[in-house]
Amino acid sequence: MDLIISAISQGMLWGILSLGLFISFRVLNIADMTTEGAYPLGAAVCVICIHNGINPIIATLISILAGMIAGLVTGFLITVCKIPSLLAGILTMTALLSVNLRIMGRPNLSLINKETIFSKLQNLNLPTHYDTVLVGFILSCLIIGAMSLFFATELGQSLIATGDNEKMATALGISTKTMTILGLMLANGIISLAGAILAQNNGYSDVNSGIGVIVVALAAIIIGEVVFKDVSFTTRLACVIFGAIIYRLLLVGVLKLNIIGANDFKLVSALVIALFLTLPQLKLKAKRKDV
Repeated sequence: MDLIISAISQGMLWGILSLGLFISFRVLNIADMTTEGAYPLGAAVCVICIHNGINPIIATLISILAGMIAGLVTGFLITVCKIPSLLAGILTMTALLSVNLRIMGRPNLSLINKETIFSKLQNLNLPTHYDTVLVGFILSCLIIGAMSLFFATELGQSLIATGDNEKMATALGISTKTMTILGLMLANGIISLAGAILAQNNGYSDVNSGIGVIVVALAAIIIGEVVFKDVSFTTRLACVIFGAIIYRLLLVGVLKLNIIGANDFKLVSALVIALFLTLPQLKLKAKRKDV
């Protein structure tokens, strides 16, 4: 049972990362590789701030700002320098490897004997992993609520229009350059938040922790969309969290079967995404045959 609760708690925290990627991948329709740099950036900034005696909550907020700056850089490369979005994200991600090393001063940094947002919950005497579930639930609700309210505004609708049809959005008088930069800033701000939270939960930050995180985030988004169909925008965001939880439970199930080792996680992640991307096509073909 503890293993299942642990998977659910981790799924909720990783779901926050997926919500950030949802903005760039689904709303803006950009495959933003900045994700793999913004995630460890949030972790690095948060951990070094805590080491310097800054309150964990304030340190987490600072990490969000750091992620937004990373998104701003990628947006600048795309809109001003006219660099293709995929390449722009890769350039920022590569640069952030050095930036993160500069911030921490070493490849990894521990939070042993340091106060985090999770240590503040010790007085509640919650069962094992329930503090992580509580933090994940509160943050997920706050982010989903904020995103729902934002995308219901004129500014949010302009952002959606930019991702749907950039030429049409321009014809409607929308500054697509501004919307692209704004969207990437919001996306990477949330991604850095996830990095900060998971670093505090894991007890350390690592400069290489961002490798492959975009695959995990994509898995959550795609699983949520395949399992839960024809839902409202707010429910769709909640489904991203459920997708992350399902993904973690699937990994736990595979590990319990002793089919793979821990080193094969990334391989399984890729296979899970491929499977869930293929399912809708298989269902469509089956319906055509029935007709």
